[in-house]
Amino acid sequence: MAEQEGVLTDLDNAAAGGEPKANGADTQPAVGIITQYVKDLSVENPNAPDVFQWPEAPQIDVQFNIGAENVSPDVHEVTLKLTLTATSQRGNIYMVDLAYCGLVGMRNVPEDQAHAFLYAEAPRLLFPFARRVVADAVRDAGFPPLMVDPVDFGGIYAQQLAARRAEEAAGGTPITPVTGNA
Repeated sequence: MAEQEGVLTDLDNAAAGGEPKANGADTQPAVGIITQYVKDLSVENPNAPDVFQWPEAPQIDVQFNIGAENVSPDVHEVTLKLTLTATSQRGNIYMVDLAYCGLVGMRNVPEDQAHAFLYAEAPRLLFPFARRVVADAVRDAGFPPLMVDPVDFGGIYAQQLAARRAEEAAGGTPITPVTGNA
């Protein structure tokens, strides 16, 4: 057993030349996605059936927000929230609001690395699944599936971290965690 759900086992410790440790006494950092799920999904098609006769191409606005909160000392819920609005000159075509979550198990990880994992790496891991949910929801509303462009969560995290540090150095209030437009 090399690794199971991101947690090293006693056999791994012994194989690495260390003494087996009691369950839960490992000091190695361990991180893993426990499960992922749709927490909230709303799809609106407010101008149906007339919208299917509108000839103009939609303008699509994609907004996202990332949040994380403790569920227990070693488990965090990461929420990737996507809001998509398709409009035309005549009005709203469709709106999709998704909160896609993952439970992240984390043990023996330094705080700065844990923060980076929760706000950059975990959303990167969740995004393809959230993207599929959005594509299916748009398709089920009667439109061609919308494939949201990939997002560089690591780059956005680094930008916001640099901006937060600059703001703190200037004596201001720090910026809130990762949010943005795609």
